[in-house]
Amino acid sequence: MNFLKKIMSTKCDYSALVIRLGLGVVMFPHGAQKMLGWYGGYGFEGTMNHFTQNMGIPAVFAFLAIAAEFFGSIGLIVGALTRIAAFGIGVTMTVAIFMGHLQNGFFMNWFGTQAGEGFEYHILAIAMSVALIIKGAGALSFDKKFTANSCGGCCSN
Repeated sequence: MNFLKKIMSTKCDYSALVIRLGLGVVMFPHGAQKMLGWYGGYGFEGTMNHFTQNMGIPAVFAFLAIAAEFFGSIGLIVGALTRIAAFGIGVTMTVAIFMGHLQNGFFMNWFGTQAGEGFEYHILAIAMSVALIIKGAGALSFDKKFTANSCGGCCSN
């Protein structure tokens, strides 16, 4: 329990709240594509097949990537186990750079002239993940509520 309390500890930090919500809201549709087939995605089975058969990713790592994006984004939005969720998303984005985006260069494919998307988006997601690993969930989070950290009256949760 002491380890879990350390992982969930956070201060009443509104900048962490903004980072957490921004990353969670942006990552949720990507996770929902992979897990549920929403937003034009292939769903869990289709994504697992693509990752394992087409990309050669071992099934356990394919599953973890899908779970990190889907459950991690939900965890970030509500501020639950934020450091773990941010770590999972950060690792997933790092792997995505090397497995599929590095060869396309830095920039996203804004005008459809590249072979694929670059990795600038991934760098932003990784930076946000690292900030959340350092800072924790911040204000208005389950992490803060359940670890009962004092924040000097700056927030009510």
